[in-house]
Order: sequence, then structure tokens, then C-alpha cells
Amino acid sequence: MGKTIIQQARGHGSFTYRVRRSAYRYEINYPPLGTTGKFKIMNLVNSPCHSTPLIKIVVKDKAYYIPAAQGIYEGQELEFGGTEIKPGNVVALKNIPIEARMFNIEIRPGDGGKMARTSGTSAGLVRTDADGGVIILLSSKKEAKLHPESRVTIGIAAGQGRKLKPIVSAGKKHHMMKARNKLWPRTSAVKFNAVDHPFGCGRGKRIKSKIAKRNAPAGAKVGHLRPSRTGKIR
Repeated sequence: MGKTIIQQARGHGSFTYRVRRSAYRYEINYPPLGTTGKFKIMNLVNSPCHSTPLIKIVVKDKAYYIPAAQGIYEGQELEFGGTEIKPGNVVALKNIPIEARMFNIEIRPGDGGKMARTSGTSAGLVRTDADGGVIILLSSKKEAKLHPESRVTIGIAAGQGRKLKPIVSAGKKHHMMKARNKLWPRTSAVKFNAVDHPFGCGRGKRIKSKIAKRNAPAGAKVGHLRPSRTGKIR
């Protein structure tokens, strides 16, 4: 009797394959649009599911968590809605000079920051379009056009170089991946048992087709995409 393969079990979302809710207890978000002034960093927070350390600020008795910039410290005052280009300050794109480094970029004004949030990453402002849109260059060498009122954090996201330290034990890696509900260890599909993967148990020369059926269910549709036709066109 067969059983559900691991891709289907993970996709179903049972408690066995669901991330711990406590890992995502900190939600990254800027204060509401129009918030201006200087606010003190209450403390630095280590979030299991974020590669960048977070800072906690309090605005009108409500706490907000924002990715930290390199070089900031607890007790430092950060300016929101101003024009000073200083690491950690939150500024609108229209007030940023060319080639200034920034991270935690809003795609739409007020969404709280969605782009360039990984540790050690940043983007640069390239130019302004004739229609008022602002063009930025991401670390992936791709350009993005954004609204001039979108907010960003000046500087580079903290935590750069975190991958340079070796992971000495398998247990350490296990707990790192489990905190974010990542599938680990990764292995070749043919090394699986036959009940765990469509390519599993590739014994002998009876190699299974790498092309999934067109009507294969989610989780079983692995390998190459099914071609619309095969053979030489005559």
C-alpha cells in the first residue's frame, strides 16, 4: 500500500510540516505614512526567521520592528520622514541622492518594506524618470521602478558575513532549518524510497521517465515539463 509522498504531505500543511508560530512573532513594518520625528531604538531583537537583526521602536505606544542597519546601536535616535542621509534613518525615495545605499524598500507607499531585507544587502538609486518614478538598482543587478513616496532605510542591512562562519555540526544546521520550516537535508530524488518520490528506488536499468504526466497531482508533478509533442516535425 502506497502512502502520500513528502511533497504532498508538506503542501497539505499538517502540523508535522508547519513552521512554529513563535518564529514569526515579529512582523516587519514601518510606522504609518506621515509619521515624522526622531525615535529611540528600544532594543535589538534576534528573530529566528529573519537573517537580519531587528530594531524595536515605539510610536504612540505601539511597537514596530524594522531591520537594523549596519553600525546602529541601542539608545540611538533615528529620524523618520526627514531628509538626513544617515544609516538607520527612514526617508522617502524622492529625498535620496543618486547612488545612496538603502534597504527595506517599500514597493508601494505604506506596505512596510518588502525589498532588500536580507542581511548584508542594499540597493542604489540610479535615476528619476520623466513621469516622476524612481529607478533603483537591486543587488541582483535588476532595476525596479518605484513610487517617489515609497520609504526606505538608509544604509546596508546588518548581519553581513553571517555565512562566512562554518556550521560545524549537523545538529546546528538541523535547528537552523527547522526554525524556518525548510526541508533539510536535501538529497537526490533517486535515493528516496519508491513511496517517497516518483523517482525513488531507481534500481538497475529500469530508469523511470523524467517527464511527469500532464494530469499528475500536485507533489507528483516533478522532473521535466511535459512537451506538447515529440519527434521531428515533417
